[in-house]
Amino acid sequence: MNLLEVKSLKVHFPVKHGLFARVKGYVKAVDGVSLTVGPGETVGLVGESGCGKTTLGRAIIRLLEPTDGSVLFQGEDITQLNGGELRARRRQFQMIFQDPYGSLNPRMTVGQIIGEAIDIHQLAASPVARAQRIAQLLKDVGLDPLHAERYPHEFSGGQRQRIGIARALAVEPKLIVCDEPVSALDVSVQAQIINLLQDLQREHGIAYLFIAHDLAVVEHISQRVLVMYLGKVVEQAEAKTLLREPKHPYTQALISAVPVVDPDSKRQRIVLPGDVPSPINPPGGCPFHPRCPLAEARCKTEAPSLREIKPGHWAACHLAK
Repeated sequence: MNLLEVKSLKVHFPVKHGLFARVKGYVKAVDGVSLTVGPGETVGLVGESGCGKTTLGRAIIRLLEPTDGSVLFQGEDITQLNGGELRARRRQFQMIFQDPYGSLNPRMTVGQIIGEAIDIHQLAASPVARAQRIAQLLKDVGLDPLHAERYPHEFSGGQRQRIGIARALAVEPKLIVCDEPVSALDVSVQAQIINLLQDLQREHGIAYLFIAHDLAVVEHISQRVLVMYLGKVVEQAEAKTLLREPKHPYTQALISAVPVVDPDSKRQRIVLPGDVPSPINPPGGCPFHPRCPLAEARCKTEAPSLREIKPGHWAACHLAK
């Protein structure tokens, strides 16, 4: 049984205009995405900025309200929950945010930041047990327990992200949505955070939905990878298969942009023309056709469905084989 099952999820934001704020259109940030995450599995989610990755992650854990579709967590549709029911379930899924500077309250100590969730869910029997729990969480993420009395501005970016991870772990979740958790960090610190996440996964059996735009990072940490473009999933496969044999032209272009250490590599850089189309008025047919070097006439009028090209390898492209 899957831990998480997302079915045809949509998140559309109304665009209002004029004195009476009439709705003149919708930004289709997420437009019919389906995915699954198994217990203890890491699923990567990649794509350009603005493709809907972060919106999807936030909608899955109900930080944003979905427009349509369902999110089944352990078989229960959490899009139907409200108030106390949702708050009780939220203990099972948490999020690590992209910005380690903006995601921590500067007026709270580290101990207060981590302890807040422990208090809300009443996970400590006494103040002593609470302090011990916070100290252990700080140790688990590689920080000194004495740091509990300090404030976020006293830490580096990598240390702040460790605090964010400790906060997410405080309620013993089964799933963590990682929203580009290393993109704002130095390369050397990125490796430390990735290794920490993998160690915590082995120790606690946590599942990750790992959102990123760096394919090299995603390949390293993920078992499966989904590629998003303009609010839709255009390809999904096992991580190594996707990097080795990409089927969708968009995925091929993303992979061609990954830096290669070998100076003798024959990899050809694929440069896509233009910019990502507006999600307010997406192109007809295949959403990628205005930038696709292989586009045919039918690509402009006929939207491709996500189909299985090979066992476990899916792509939304008429020409994929």
